[in-house]
Amino acid sequence: MKKNAVNIILTGVIVLLAAVLVGVLIFLKNQPPQERAVIQPISTVKPLEADSSLWGVNYPNEYSSLIQTANNNTATTYGGSAKKSYLLEDPRLVILFKGYAFSKDYNQPRGHQNALVDIRATKRVSATTHATCYSCKSSDNPGLWTQMGMEAYDAEMFTDMTPNINNPIGCANCHEAGSMRLVITNPAVEAAFQAQGIDWRTFTRQQMRSAVCANCHVTYYFAGDKKVLTVPWTKGMSVENIIADENKVNFADWTYPDAGTPIIKARHPDYELFTANSTHFKAGVSCADCHMPYIREGAMKFSSHDIMSPLLDPQRSCGQCHTDVNVVLSRASVIQDTVYQAKLGTEDALIDAITAIKAAAAKPGTDAVLLDSARSLHRTAQYMWDFISSANSMGFHNPDEFLRILRNATDLARQSQMKAAQAAGDPALLEVGVYDKMDPKPAPAP
Repeated sequence: MKKNAVNIILTGVIVLLAAVLVGVLIFLKNQPPQERAVIQPISTVKPLEADSSLWGVNYPNEYSSLIQTANNNTATTYGGSAKKSYLLEDPRLVILFKGYAFSKDYNQPRGHQNALVDIRATKRVSATTHATCYSCKSSDNPGLWTQMGMEAYDAEMFTDMTPNINNPIGCANCHEAGSMRLVITNPAVEAAFQAQGIDWRTFTRQQMRSAVCANCHVTYYFAGDKKVLTVPWTKGMSVENIIADENKVNFADWTYPDAGTPIIKARHPDYELFTANSTHFKAGVSCADCHMPYIREGAMKFSSHDIMSPLLDPQRSCGQCHTDVNVVLSRASVIQDTVYQAKLGTEDALIDAITAIKAAAAKPGTDAVLLDSARSLHRTAQYMWDFISSANSMGFHNPDEFLRILRNATDLARQSQMKAAQAAGDPALLEVGVYDKMDPKPAPAP
């Protein structure tokens, strides 16, 4: 009898609580929507504002770290942001880029605040250079692209555009004023996403913390007489798809002297390589997690905009996820050493291929069909090598993909050398190190 009484009381309590909960839910549902409490900005920043210091009024921590990139000039073993010449570091590049401006001047990029200084100082800029070369160097660009359109912007000459470019890379390159939303501002990158049926506006914020880097850190070429910035992703973002894309329009940056090979130049394909199923990408890590780690100063937590190699502050960058940073540094060293040696091996194979093609082209009676095949193999091999050589991280962004591409590039370069030797009927051109055995050796560009 007592047990039944207890059950009746418990049932009544449960019914009463359920009725109260339903009443609370109905009450909340019928309440008018409340505005989210937000901190009002101190200053209103106009859309596409190029002056990052004006954004810094509202975001002083982010801005103060951004301007530190002007003095962030520390080198790592294979990178960092110190001022150095790749040509002096690896003289093979003078041979590989012979006939092109990169054989005259090819320096390591420095911090973002140095972008304008460095592009204006390079020997690669001449009287015939188009404004397209400013595309990844200034926060003035989003406003100018909106005002002029990219095609008209790129049709201008570099020197004519210079008076309109006053600010280095800054807030407007990645953020929408007011909301501070991360956005794609480069029209060529937006067009490249669209060509693949991808709408970047559907990306999560974490995905955007990598995607905004694609505003600049992608490969590209200058299309047509107006030198329109073009990101070759219509067939996909793998190196093979990019080569197919540029082959479709028969694009070439220059023709290699004597060898006669039409060459295409790769440019820092960091986004393509990182997103090609790399370990960190598959784990949901973004570029910003490593290159712009969070900092806590007092009660404030913000993402550092002093963008640099994670190896310069591994505890802050790598230590967010890894408990033993020394293990990470050791792993990074092994990866980078391995990729670097593989890269040099590919360069040697390419130089042998170039030497063989030049010798075959100069020899009477050379088989023209086989020689053209050698040139085609050289073109593909050199782009594959350059895809890796021009990328940052010396393989750490995606070691499997870096090594896969270098392996294929070396194989194609040796095939090119073999085809040239067959075309000339000269077995001596098959030797490894044939460039060093030539007498006289083909002279590199001055």
